Amino acid sequence: MPDTRLLGVRHHGPGSARAVRRALEAYQPDIVLIEGPPEADKLIEWAGHEDLRPPVALLAYPQHGDPAARAAFWPFGDFSPEWQAIRWALEAKVPVRFCDLPAGVRFTSRKKADAQSEPPVVAEPDGDAVPEGTGADPADPDALARRDPIGALAAVAGYDDPERWWEDVVEHQIAESTDDPMAPFEAIASAMGVVRQAAPEPPPREKLHEDRREAHMRQALRTARRTHDRVAVVCGAWHVPALTDPLPPAAADARTLKGLAKTRIGMTWVPWTHGRLASWQGYGAGVSSPGWYHHLFTAPDRVIERWMTAVAGVLRGEGLPISSAHIIEAVRLADALATLRGRPLAGLAEVTEATRAVLCDGDELRVQLVNRKLVVGERLGEIPADMPGVPLARDLAATQRSLRLPPSALARDLDLDLRRGIDADRSRLLHRLRLLDVPWGQPLEQRRGKGTFWESWRLEWEPEFAVDVIAASGYGATVLAAATAVAVEEAGTAVTLGDVTTLVEKCLLADLPDALAPVLAALDERMALDTDVAHLMDALPALARTLRYGDVRGTDVGSLRVVTATMLTRIRIGLPKALTNLDDDATRAMRARLDGVHSAIPLLEADAGEWYDALARVVDRDDLPGLLAGRIARLLVDAGRIAREEAGRRLAQVLTVGVPPARGAGWIEGFVAGGGLVLVHDEPLLRLVDQWLAGIPDDAFTEVVPLLRRTFGAFPAPQRRAIGERVRNLGRAVTVAAGPHERGEIVLATVRALLGVPDE
Repeated sequence: MPDTRLLGVRHHGPGSARAVRRALEAYQPDIVLIEGPPEADKLIEWAGHEDLRPPVALLAYPQHGDPAARAAFWPFGDFSPEWQAIRWALEAKVPVRFCDLPAGVRFTSRKKADAQSEPPVVAEPDGDAVPEGTGADPADPDALARRDPIGALAAVAGYDDPERWWEDVVEHQIAESTDDPMAPFEAIASAMGVVRQAAPEPPPREKLHEDRREAHMRQALRTARRTHDRVAVVCGAWHVPALTDPLPPAAADARTLKGLAKTRIGMTWVPWTHGRLASWQGYGAGVSSPGWYHHLFTAPDRVIERWMTAVAGVLRGEGLPISSAHIIEAVRLADALATLRGRPLAGLAEVTEATRAVLCDGDELRVQLVNRKLVVGERLGEIPADMPGVPLARDLAATQRSLRLPPSALARDLDLDLRRGIDADRSRLLHRLRLLDVPWGQPLEQRRGKGTFWESWRLEWEPEFAVDVIAASGYGATVLAAATAVAVEEAGTAVTLGDVTTLVEKCLLADLPDALAPVLAALDERMALDTDVAHLMDALPALARTLRYGDVRGTDVGSLRVVTATMLTRIRIGLPKALTNLDDDATRAMRARLDGVHSAIPLLEADAGEWYDALARVVDRDDLPGLLAGRIARLLVDAGRIAREEAGRRLAQVLTVGVPPARGAGWIEGFVAGGGLVLVHDEPLLRLVDQWLAGIPDDAFTEVVPLLRRTFGAFPAPQRRAIGERVRNLGRAVTVAAGPHERGEIVLATVRALLGVPDE
C-alpha cells in the first residue's frame, strides 16, 4: 500500500505552517493533497507568481445567475499551513491538488436548502461553506470542536490562544523530545480521535455535509494512491481520523456522493486583508490576531525584540516619545511574565501587557491603536495584473494602474481638482463604480476651495468589492460599458421623477454620454406624467447642480437645458395651485422648495424676470400662509421688485391687532429666514418687530415664542449680537427723545448719588 502522511493543522496557524514545511521537507512526498475546492487546481500555479502576495483568497462564483448571491472565499495568509504546503510543492516541483468537495456541489446543495434566507457572501476559511457572520459560537464547545478542534484542545488546557497552546505543548515539548518532524502530527491525530469520539453528533444537515466532504477526500486520496507511492495530505485536524487507514469501502463513499449535482462556477485569486482574517470582522473561523501571526511566522529571530520595535514605530508615528530604553524594558517585562507563567517564550498576552505598561503608560487608547495596526494589521494582498478573471475586473485593474490609484485596505483621503485631466478621470471612475454598487470611494464634504472643480473622497478597498465587480460583469466588459448599461436599466425601472433626476446627476458625474439620451427621455416621460408641481420643484435644484457639474467637466448638457427650461415653465404656471390648502408641515416643505427653485435660477441661466413675475402674482393672496407670504416678500425685496418701505408696510399690516400672532410670527420667520442682516440694517423694520413683540397679549405670547426662537436661533451668533445691540439702541433713542427738563433730572439724580447728597 502506498505510504500516506496526514498533516492535521489549525487553519491560519503559524505553528502549524512551520510544522507542515518541516514535515514535507523531511518526507518528500510524490504528491500533496490539500483541503480546498478541486476547481481551483488550475489556479495553483499562480501561487508561485512573484506578484501574488498574501493575504489572498480563492474566489468562487457561479457563471450563471446572480454571482453576488452565491460567492465563496478560501483565504490564505503567509502563515496558513495550506499556503505553505502549496508553496513548498511548487518549489519542489511536486504535484499538488485540492481534495475537498467541489465548490459547484456546495453551491447547488445550498441553493436547494433555504437559499433565500442565507447571506449573500460566504467566507470559507477551511473549506466549510459558512455564511458571513455565522461562524461557530465560541461559547458552544461542540461547535468549536468541529470548527477549530485545536482551539478546543487549547481551551480545555486553559489557554485563551490556540497558538500559545500549539507552541507550548506541540512545538516545544515534542520538538525537544524527538527529532521526527511527523511527531506533532501523530500527536494531533491521536488527540483528534479522542475529540471526535467524545463530540456529540452534529445536526442532520451539517452531518450530511461533513460526511460528503470526508467521502470526497477519501476518494481523492484513493485516486492519488493509484499513481503515487508517497502521498501527503494537509487538512484540518478534525478530518484526520476520517482519512486514517483502514479507510471504509470505496463503494460506501460512492453511495454518499451519488447524485450530487454541480453548478458551473468560475474561480480566481483576489486580494484579501488581515482585517478580514480577524474574527471580530464577522469571519466565522478567522483568527483574532493575524498581524501577530504573520510576525511569528516571518520573523527570523528575536521575535519579541522585533515586535516591540514595530510597536515603538507605530507609537512614534503618532508623535509619542518612545525611546530605546522603553523597548528594552518592555522586552524584559514580557520575558519575565512568560517565566512567571511557566511559558518557554512570551506570547501575545505577555507582549500586550508589557506594551500597555511600558510603552503606552496604561493608556488603553494607545493599546487599541497597536492592536488595530499591528495585532490585526492592515495588510492587503496583491495579485498579478494578468491574473485570469472576468473582463470587467481586468479593465478595472488596468484603469486603477493608469490613474495611479492602487487599491488599499488603508483608508485614505483624496482631493481632486477636476481641472486636471488625471483627477477628472479619477472622479469619473469613482462615480462609475458607485453606479455599479462598488463603493470603493465615499464622497466627503468638500475640504479644499469653494469652486465646483473640487471633489473630496475617502478610498478604502474591501475584498468583497471583488464580488461586486463580478456581479456587475454581466453588464459589460469595461467599467464604462457596465456603468452605461446599469444607468439605462435604472432609467427604465425608475418609478418617481426624483429617481430619474438623481440618475441624471449620476450620469453626468460619471460622464456616461451614451446613457444620457435614454435617461433624459425617461425624465421627459416622468415629467409629463407627473402633475404634482411639488415634485417638479424637488427635482429642479438637482438638475441645476447637474448642469453646473456638466459645465465644469466639459460635458455636453444642451439637451438637459431644454428639459430644465420646460420644467421651470411648468413650475411657474402651476405655482398658484401648489400654494393652496397647505398645513403646517406642507407649508414648511413648500418654503424649502421655493428657496431651492430660487437658488437654481442663476445656475440654469434662465430669465429670472418670469420667475419674479410668478412670485408677484401670489404674494398678496389672502389664503397664503404667513411663512410663505413673508418668504416670497423677502425674495421680491432682494430682487428690487418690492421697495423696503413697501415691505415695512406689509409687515405692519400683518402685525396689527386683528391678525393672529402666529401668522405674524410666521411672516417674520419667512422674511428673515437665512439671515438676520435685514433687521440689522433696516431700523424701521426692526422697530416694527420690536413694537409688535411688546404688544403681544400674555395668553398669545407662549404660542409665538417657539416660532420666534426657531427663527432667531438659526441666525449666526454675530448677527444675533448685532440685532441685540440695535434693539438696545432703540430703547436709548426713546430716552433721548424726552424733554430737556426730564433729561436734566436724570443727570442730577446720578450726580446726587455720587456725591451722597439726599434727594430734595
